[in-house]
This record gives sequence, structure tokens and C-alpha cells, in this order.
Amino acid sequence: MLIKKILIGIDNSKYAEHAAKYGFDIAHKFKAHVGLVNIVEPTIMPYNNSGDVILGSTMQDMGVADIDIINIQNELSESIINDAIKKFAGDLDVTHFSEFGDTAGGIIECGKQFKADLIVIGTHSRTGFDRLIMGSVAEHVVRHSEVPVLVVPFPDHSS
Repeated sequence: MLIKKILIGIDNSKYAEHAAKYGFDIAHKFKAHVGLVNIVEPTIMPYNNSGDVILGSTMQDMGVADIDIINIQNELSESIINDAIKKFAGDLDVTHFSEFGDTAGGIIECGKQFKADLIVIGTHSRTGFDRLIMGSVAEHVVRHSEVPVLVVPFPDHSS
């Protein structure tokens, strides 16, 4: 099997950076085109329908705050992607995706859009209650992807 396109899911964690290094190493060996994807999950803000006449707070103020949060998230996403490109890409051709939505679903959709031959993601290696509450992005991607998925665990040096 020839690997021509590798999609690498990244965020600002050490787990994702470790997986990105693996993904880029594979891409260098195959001279593959890399797709980098960072999914920004929407931030849930409390909704306040009342305006405070004394303090001057209105719903318009909430809209500005929401736009500021989205802009900050976009800038952070671009920074994560650019840092990974500088650190690992070298002379590889890299396409990047910065998407909003569900992380696992977003990775799968970007894989389809990019026509990836392989998806590379890191894992936090959560188990038990943490996995039940937090869910598992890696597990969801593995179960629903139409292409092979390489899940790169982060080495546990504590044992």
C-alpha cells in the first residue's frame, strides 16, 4: 500500500505533539502530503437574557464577547498548526484545516475531504471513569474512519 496523504490531528497537548512527530516521520519516509487538522470545539457560554441598565450590560455586549472568544480560538488554532509545521514539516507539502465542531467527527470529515490514506492521532490513554465522562476521540475516530488510523500513545515514564 502506498501512503500518499496523511492527516494528522493536533491540539496544544504533549500527546498530540508526540503523535504529530510520528505522523511527520512517516510522511517524510513516504514523501507524503500532510494534512494538519486542529478542531476547535465551541465554548459554551452562559446565556444571560437580561440587560443591566445600571451597568450598561446588554445582549450586544454578549455578542462582542462571543466574537472575541471565536477570534482567540482561531488565533490559537493557527498558532498550533504553524508551530507543528515549523517543528516537523521540513520540505513536505502541508495543507492545514482549522475547523469548529466535534473533534472526532471533524477529524473524520477532514480525512474524507483531504482524501487521506492514513489518519494519525495521539491518545491520552484515559481509562475507566475518565474515559466514560470525557469520551474517547481516538476510539471514535478508529471506529468510524474509512481509512486506517494510527493511534500513538504517549509514553508513560512513571512506571
